[in-house]
Amino acid sequence: LPQRLASLAAAAREETWQSRQQLQAQRQEMARLQEELSRARQDGERWASALQRAQREALEREATRGAEQARQQELIRDMKARLLELLREKDALWQKTEGIDTPVPSPVPRDPGLCARCHKDFRLLSRRYNCRWDMGEWGVALAQRRDGSALTSCSLSRLCQGKVCHTCSVDMGKHGRCCLICYQQRHPQAT
Repeated sequence: LPQRLASLAAAAREETWQSRQQLQAQRQEMARLQEELSRARQDGERWASALQRAQREALEREATRGAEQARQQELIRDMKARLLELLREKDALWQKTEGIDTPVPSPVPRDPGLCARCHKDFRLLSRRYNCRWDMGEWGVALAQRRDGSALTSCSLSRLCQGKVCHTCSVDMGKHGRCCLICYQQRHPQAT
């Protein structure tokens, strides 16, 4: 019996030692798992803050993009409105110019020192030209006024005899220079 008790005591000690070893291994495993859990929580907090930051930046970008898109749409709307306005103005001007007849030659100004068209003062650097519209080769068909009355023989050689500057006159070669109004009457395609 004492041997049996001694063997039982030895077996109990062996079992206790193994239990302690297992308990110590489990404690070490638990400490390792707690450390991993702590690291996982820190990583989770880091990822959560990074996710919140990314979401906040995405919302800010979306708000900025929405504001920019609204501004661009407003600019496009304004440009379209301005384009329509300009087209209407162009159409009105076009309709006005369609109703304009060829201008009648302007009378000779009272002051012979001014251009008949632009009223520029003749000085040293601006030469004065007499309008010389020779109608001899154009025939009598052109020698009628707008109201249908015939021009006199004196007016056949010079229509308006106005004094014009270089800018307001056209060189007719050997026939001299004539004012722009007379030139446009003679050459309607030039207008």
